[in-house]
Amino acid sequence: MKTDFDVVILTDNRYLNDSKSDIYKHNVYYEDRLVYHALEQLGLKTLRLAWDDRVFDWSTTRSVLFRSTWDYFDRFDEFSMWLEKVSKQTQLLNSETIIRWNIDKHYLLDLQNRGVHIAESHFIEQGAQVTLKQLHHILNWNETVLKPCVSGAARHTYRLSVEHLETHEAIFQELIQNEAMMLQPFQHKIVSQGEVSMMVFNGKFTHAILKQAKSGDFRVQDDFGGSVQDYNPTEAEIAFSEAAVMACPELPIYARVDIFEDNEGEIALSELELIEPELWFRHHKNAAKVLANEIKERLS
Repeated sequence: MKTDFDVVILTDNRYLNDSKSDIYKHNVYYEDRLVYHALEQLGLKTLRLAWDDRVFDWSTTRSVLFRSTWDYFDRFDEFSMWLEKVSKQTQLLNSETIIRWNIDKHYLLDLQNRGVHIAESHFIEQGAQVTLKQLHHILNWNETVLKPCVSGAARHTYRLSVEHLETHEAIFQELIQNEAMMLQPFQHKIVSQGEVSMMVFNGKFTHAILKQAKSGDFRVQDDFGGSVQDYNPTEAEIAFSEAAVMACPELPIYARVDIFEDNEGEIALSELELIEPELWFRHHKNAAKVLANEIKERLS
């Protein structure tokens, strides 16, 4: 069947247009344009659309590339139905299989079973009859972080301590009735040293960013005032990030491997982002060309 486009770059409606006053929106737009131009320079006909575009016929493109679809977890049911439908019409980058696997943080257990060292984690399944006090007593943890298994942008992410568990008990009981949660020991070195994001395209490392929380916070996301800077990783960190990607159920075209030094001094995986991670092309413009080359090879 004849197709009109080779790649459609996916965003959400908030980021369709550039902004001179909102640097956050501008960065999203600019990075997507870097990828757009890199693809076009390789002769791939490219378009940029919101994933929920009501008019576009998805069967008219050879592939769609998820980039800044950052409202998917707020509209998860709608997104899930769209994902199932579009996956039957075109090639998804990354695939529906790997997206669904990566949406739920239980994927960390799969990686752990394949030899990837993850942050120590305890999963609390939906509907569990347990209190935060009981959990901390059983696990013998004093300082922890609580987060949902399906989340993004640090949604419902809380730092806890055994002295103040009662302040979060009500919200925990409300959350656990509706979704699975996870509890992890608080990682002190993420605050003191930061978290490293390693970009890996088609299994090969390209560049890294160091993310650091603002003073007094533990969340490194820029939504909460975190900062980023270029980072030169060690050979061990590169090997770790590439091994984490190779442990996936299938090889993703792009991955962001978030790592840190855990409380025992080991490299540990915080998150493996395969759906719509920020990839900081504005810091490393050549990486957009690397991704474009890998996409062209994948399509051929």
